[in-house]
Amino acid sequence: MPTNLLKVYPALLELNDLNITQRNESLQRIFERDVANNSQFKFNGKKIRPLKVEGVVDMEVLFKHLTTEEDEDETGIKLGSRSFDIHRSNRLHFIKPHIDDKIEDSIRLFSYNDRKEGRTYTRTYIYNLKEKYVIVLESQRSNTDYYLLSAYYLYKEWGEKAMKKKYKNRLLDVY
Repeated sequence: MPTNLLKVYPALLELNDLNITQRNESLQRIFERDVANNSQFKFNGKKIRPLKVEGVVDMEVLFKHLTTEEDEDETGIKLGSRSFDIHRSNRLHFIKPHIDDKIEDSIRLFSYNDRKEGRTYTRTYIYNLKEKYVIVLESQRSNTDYYLLSAYYLYKEWGEKAMKKKYKNRLLDVY
């Protein structure tokens, strides 16, 4: 379990042989090191923060979002619950080197206007083509900081296609 703290990109974390408690503790330590307790967690000179839930910064919600995925039924309808996602979790330590711009792989950095529940949100994507890995940031209204929304591996067959479509329709500037 402590060896996961020593893993560096692009090696995957070793989680399969851990019980749920050990796995969560290992992931939590990486999350605290790279995100929650990282005073230099910035991208393009802007501080990265978790979303506020009812005015309160909730690191637990962000951690859960970075290590789980939304449950869906057979038809793709979201069920409102989340389950452990080995693909996201194995790559939790990928976030920091991508944010710090320390990756030499082919990266596409772009902003795109996403529509959700009738509203438009400008989101910035850090898309690693080689590793099929995406980090999603959203500029705060003040435009001085970012929210970290998500980070995930594109393992579903429609994932890369959707990302390529967003890139094709990207905004001219990165926000």
